[in-house]
Amino acid sequence: MQDFTDKEILGDGLSTQKSTTEKFNTFAGECVHDDLRGTMMKILEQEHSISTDVFNMMHQRGMYETPPAEEKKNHGSKTEIFPKRKIKQQKKL
Repeated sequence: MQDFTDKEILGDGLSTQKSTTEKFNTFAGECVHDDLRGTMMKILEQEHSISTDVFNMMHQRGMYETPPAEEKKNHGSKTEIFPKRKIKQQKKL
C-alpha cells in the first residue's frame, strides 16, 4: 500500500474542487428553472469556499507557491482579460 504525502492529498483535493466548481458553474449557467439555479448557485458558492480553504492550507504550508506578480506582467493580464472591443452598430431594417 502506498502512503501519500500531505501535498499529494491536498493537491488531489484542490484538483477535484476545481473540476467540481467547473461542473456546477456550467450547470447553474445553463439551468432553466430559477429555483434550481438558485440551489446550484448556493452549492457553487460552498464549493468555491472549500477550494479557497484547500488552496490557503497548501499555500500556508509552502505547498503551493505564488510569487508576486511583476507590475509589467500584472498590467498585461488586465489587457488580455479585458481587451478593448469595438462595438459595431447594427443596421436598422
